[in-house]
Amino acid sequence: MPNDDTATALEAIFEEMPKRLLPASGAGAVYLIRINLTGNAGGTYFLEFADNSLKVSGRAIGQPQLTMTISAVDFVALCQGKLNGQLAFMNGKLKMMGDMGLAMKIPTLFDRRRS
Repeated sequence: MPNDDTATALEAIFEEMPKRLLPASGAGAVYLIRINLTGNAGGTYFLEFADNSLKVSGRAIGQPQLTMTISAVDFVALCQGKLNGQLAFMNGKLKMMGDMGLAMKIPTLFDRRRS
């Protein structure tokens, strides 16, 4: 996937994430997840879950409970359902440090149906 396509896809993914947060998924929970995207179109993003809402930003307020590192291209594939998260982790494409229970919960936080 070319760099421009990856950057456009990332922008759409991070814009869509708060809209796809399931209402009861994080009731009363406060999480901070850091996502390090490597390669072209890479960068660092923070997902701040609080009061059953999600804020995506480029800066953290506080210490993340989980840090994920993955290439930007693989992250797009993961979010589009073209890459299995468990296989990506086992194959070393996805690295995680911190609360592994939270890592396993991430897929249950979002409505992943295609629109």
